[in-house]
Amino acid sequence: MSYSPSVCARAGLICLAAMFISIPNQALAVPTLISGLGGVAGYGTECLPPNDDGSSVAIDLTSAFPGGLDFFGIRHRSVYVNTNGNITFSEALSTYTPDAFPVADQPMIAPYWADVDIRGAACFGAGGDGCASPSENGVWWDLQPGRLVVTWDRVGYFSCATDRRMTFQLILNEARYCGVPGDFDVEFRYTECGWETGDASGGMGGFGGTQAQVGFDAGNSMDYVSIPGSRMAGIGRRVCDESNVGEAGVWRFRIRAGAIECPDAGEVCDTGLTGVCAEGRTQCVADGTVCQEIIEPSGERCDSLDNDCDGMTDEGDGLCGALDICDRGSCIAECFEAGCPEGEMCREDGRCVETACEDVECAPGERCVGGACIDVCEGVICPDGQSCRAGRCRDLCASLECDACTACSDGACIDHCSVVGCPAGQECEEDGICVEAGCLGVRCGPGRTCRMGVCVDACMGVVCPESEVCMRGECSPPMSMPVPDAGAMSMPDASPMSDAGGMEDSGPPTPDTDSGALDAGPGGAEGGGCGCAVPGTNHGPARGSLLVGLAFGIALLIRRRRG
Repeated sequence: MSYSPSVCARAGLICLAAMFISIPNQALAVPTLISGLGGVAGYGTECLPPNDDGSSVAIDLTSAFPGGLDFFGIRHRSVYVNTNGNITFSEALSTYTPDAFPVADQPMIAPYWADVDIRGAACFGAGGDGCASPSENGVWWDLQPGRLVVTWDRVGYFSCATDRRMTFQLILNEARYCGVPGDFDVEFRYTECGWETGDASGGMGGFGGTQAQVGFDAGNSMDYVSIPGSRMAGIGRRVCDESNVGEAGVWRFRIRAGAIECPDAGEVCDTGLTGVCAEGRTQCVADGTVCQEIIEPSGERCDSLDNDCDGMTDEGDGLCGALDICDRGSCIAECFEAGCPEGEMCREDGRCVETACEDVECAPGERCVGGACIDVCEGVICPDGQSCRAGRCRDLCASLECDACTACSDGACIDHCSVVGCPAGQECEEDGICVEAGCLGVRCGPGRTCRMGVCVDACMGVVCPESEVCMRGECSPPMSMPVPDAGAMSMPDASPMSDAGGMEDSGPPTPDTDSGALDAGPGGAEGGGCGCAVPGTNHGPARGSLLVGLAFGIALLIRRRRG
């Protein structure tokens, strides 16, 4: 399955949110609001006059965002600032009781959608235009190249109540470093969270009824992202006291290609499934994240893993070749007396096992070494660009799509190195990943990789998972030569054929292959090395078969010497 971490929730999803007990005390956070923007309050020269449920006229965004803002696939070039704690893109919004997301035909960003009332003294006939009033109980905004800042400064709630206040800010920043028009970053900041509900929304004294909604809505009745606890008791304390970036009162999101990304997407998680499907990565949904499996179910293999995620391991027929049997995750030939490698023994059922592992049964995802069960990935060193998962070296980025501002590394979308830079001694490659300085721009052929500015055998230094060998930069089961003789014996010494290219003669040696990138994987002897076979001595094979076997053995010796 191909997916991006920027997945937003669809209609019908059941969203779980933590419940908080509302208490009549103000929750205070300490983030610093952006100020010094001019105006009486320092939050800008533009504002809403004293009102209840009012809005601004359409604000042209093109002076700040020349390409507009790409929000859920629609490019917006104007916005409305609404008294009730949100901005909308299609038209002004006067609705004071927040609806549950998703909402039709009303794309919005809502740092705190609730029944804000900024009439203040006007409720008692004092009047005023708002922009010249004292620096509280007002809605201000500032628009400049690459940024929009909207501030709700110590605002009260309906009806004309100012005994409790809310102070919060919405910041939109253009994602200029990526060079993708329409992409932008969103930040919510909260410094004072004193109420949750207006009196006309079923509340009393600022609490109860239908509480504030916080998040994003595409306006298509389908896509949305909301902070957990929205429209529930305690939302005020949550937005002020918690965070999705580790800073109380601060919430950050990225809008890439129109979709919402949350900072904790891409973390390793447990899917709750069995077998290789158990490990996952988080991705954004409506009220937080869900755990998406990294590896999908596949056909069962002989590898001590539950590949088809049905709770059973190495089950079924046809897991190994006609002359082999599946034993503790390895395809091996039936052994005979004194026919096992050193340190192993031949059991009565015809299987070679480590002497210390004779009576050891390991759990799925483990293998026995020296009488102890260890993780199947322990000691494995995968080829460049791959990681060991469930006993296999895999390219975890093969099924992951990252946006233009991120790059995939180890199965997660990380910030493009052009944005965050690289450690000392490394340079930023075009694909967004840091590489050794000497390897910048170096392109190596198949089965080769760049080390210290030189293209070398991609198997150099690789330690493949058990019963696999490295050939041409890939860990895979060893090649075998089928023979018609049922009395075949294993050839554990054949594993060096994994040297940089299997059986194929690559011509004269090159300097980068002199290191001998040989690998049979940890415990490789148990799997019989390369799994090759030669005719037994008791069955009198045809001379042609003997000649083929002899020629094959000579080719191996020559190959080893060339390596």
